[in-house]
Amino acid sequence: MTKRLDRPAAAATPWPDAATPRAIITRGEANLVPVLLAGLSAHAVTQAGPHGHAPFSLAVHPPGEAAPVGGLSGSFFYDWLFIQYFFLPEALRGQGLGRALMQQAEAAARARGCAGIWLDTFSFQALPFYEALGYRQFGRIDDFPPGQSRHYLMKRLKDGEA
Repeated sequence: MTKRLDRPAAAATPWPDAATPRAIITRGEANLVPVLLAGLSAHAVTQAGPHGHAPFSLAVHPPGEAAPVGGLSGSFFYDWLFIQYFFLPEALRGQGLGRALMQQAEAAARARGCAGIWLDTFSFQALPFYEALGYRQFGRIDDFPPGQSRHYLMKRLKDGEA
């Protein structure tokens, strides 16, 4: 779903008892994310069961270096692996390292019994790379960022699933 912001929005409606609002909206709460995750998890478990959230990452280190220079990071949940971040420095691209990282992520997802992997990328990033690895597009947002597009891709891992 998308919402266009260049069209006039309907006028906001006040609380039924606007003289005594039931809540106040503020910005920039430092501890909001844990509250949101707990609430969403409590709601979702009644509909979809336990999410099984677990972080996942693979780091790339130059030989002899302690600090990583790239890698990928994501999360397992609901029997899928979501790859949120993936970066390799220019000097390490085009040598099979990205493919090896994705193969290791796929092996980890298979070992957990995941149905698949999903991720997103921008049109100026690695769309052909992911497509060459068997990922297919299931969604796109045009003009995000302006002049580009954001692509959502997935790859099923279980046999017999499209």
